[in-house]
Amino acid sequence: MAADDSHTLDLRGLKCPLPVLRARKALERMTPRDVLVVECTDPMAAIDIPHFVTEAGHRLEGQVTAGDVLVFHIRKAAQ
Repeated sequence: MAADDSHTLDLRGLKCPLPVLRARKALERMTPRDVLVVECTDPMAAIDIPHFVTEAGHRLEGQVTAGDVLVFHIRKAAQ
């Protein structure tokens, strides 16, 4: 896949720690520099996802709230 490919992961309705665990698993299967778009409704994800991204060495390129949905754009680290 090209470096600008993005993948969307719909995690609405899942509670902590599932959004982080599913995002981690999805990122493991992706090509470096791809973007993972994570959509979730758990308010704790606003803390958990950015923390996971930083700790794992990925880059959080954007975080927005659309109603009750939190949307994160995560660029996979170039390993």
